[in-house]
Amino acid sequence: MKNQKFALIWSIILLSFLSCNKSGIFDEPDIGDAGPRTYEDIQDDFSNIDFETGNNDISLENLKNDTWDFRVIMPDVDFTNNKRPLIITLHGCAACGDSPNAHKFTECLAETGFESLDAIIISPNSNAILWPTLDNNEQVLALVDLASTYLPVDTNKVVIHGYSDGGNGSWFFAETQSGIFSASIPMASQYNTTNNGVGRKIPIPVYVIHGEDDALFPVENVQNWVNASIDSGSDITMVVAPGLTHNEPCEYASYLQDAADWLVNHVWN
Repeated sequence: MKNQKFALIWSIILLSFLSCNKSGIFDEPDIGDAGPRTYEDIQDDFSNIDFETGNNDISLENLKNDTWDFRVIMPDVDFTNNKRPLIITLHGCAACGDSPNAHKFTECLAETGFESLDAIIISPNSNAILWPTLDNNEQVLALVDLASTYLPVDTNKVVIHGYSDGGNGSWFFAETQSGIFSASIPMASQYNTTNNGVGRKIPIPVYVIHGEDDALFPVENVQNWVNASIDSGSDITMVVAPGLTHNEPCEYASYLQDAADWLVNHVWN
């Protein structure tokens, strides 16, 4: 009898527990929770993208509960035993406010300027912050790594390019990530290459394109910084575009085509 009473009491307790659990007082374990997102998850997502010839606009979840939005432009070539150059192109006005389509303005400058290279071009969105920030440093380096791993990229021909704020970013990556990029092409940029009046050496070749009448970033300042860096041993070519101002990027396309020839004949030969 004592055992029967004990069993009855225990059954009532267990029933009460289950009733409470169903009412939400006790949380049921979420056996489907996969844990925090990892870089391996990002790799898996990127590797499963079906890239097509032309523009591929991608939104990829990163590790900070946010997304990397970027465009991948695939050339119309046979990739069989044919790895291609990789161009990372950084848009201007990086910190001008949220601009979800800023990375999509590639046709008149990057696509036209690099057309002869049949390169894979990636244009990331800055997420309204400057390119040298930690978040964008992580984004750019991750995109280079992902493209180099899962796309037919010649890792000896990875180039950083940008216009205005993007040009400043291309200077920054040229100076800080020389083990990844083979060359840098900053356009309409302003990047002080000096410390206490002494130029710093940029480790990779740089091709600078700047408008003669750029009122935002005066050409004289840029020329002085370029000269100081050259004096310290940098390999820098500077081309001044006569009559061009800051806010007309499409007008610089022919100068970027010359820079593409420079890559082939000077950097990669």
